[in-house]
Amino acid sequence: MRTVIQRVTEARVLVDNVVVGEIGAGLLMLVGVAHGDGLDDAATVVRKVCGLRIFADEASKMNLSVAATGGSVLVVSQFTLLADTRKGRRPSFTNAAAPNDAVPLIDAICRGLRECDISVATGVFGADMQVELANDGPVTIVVDVVDGQVV
Repeated sequence: MRTVIQRVTEARVLVDNVVVGEIGAGLLMLVGVAHGDGLDDAATVVRKVCGLRIFADEASKMNLSVAATGGSVLVVSQFTLLADTRKGRRPSFTNAAAPNDAVPLIDAICRGLRECDISVATGVFGADMQVELANDGPVTIVVDVVDGQVV
C-alpha cells in the first residue's frame, strides 16, 4: 500500500464538476492499494496518519498531529500510485489491486481515521476525479506499507 500525504490548508475532490468531498485545514491522502494488501496494512496506515506530527505547535515546530489540530482528512483512492515505469514509456498498473479488493481497504482506512476522532471526507472510488488542493508548506510525505510494516 502506498499513501501520499499532503498537509493542506484546503482540498476538495470533484466528479463531473460536482464537489463530492471537501476539507479545510488537514491532510489529503492519496491511497494506492496493491495486490496482496490487507487489513493489517490499512491499520498500519491509520496508525501512522493518526500519529504523524507534521503540524506546527506554538513554537512553530512540526510537533502536532492532524487530530491535535482539529483538522480533517480527505481520502482519495489512486491506483496510479502503483505504476511500474521500469519498462518502456507506458506505465503498467498490474500491481494495483482489483476494485473488489481495494474498496474494503479504503473503507477500513476511513473508519480507522474516524475512530481517531478525525473528520473524514472521500472521493468516489473508480471515478474520474479532479483533486484541488492548497499544499501547506509544502509538506508531502510518502508512506509505503508492506505486510503490515512501514518500509
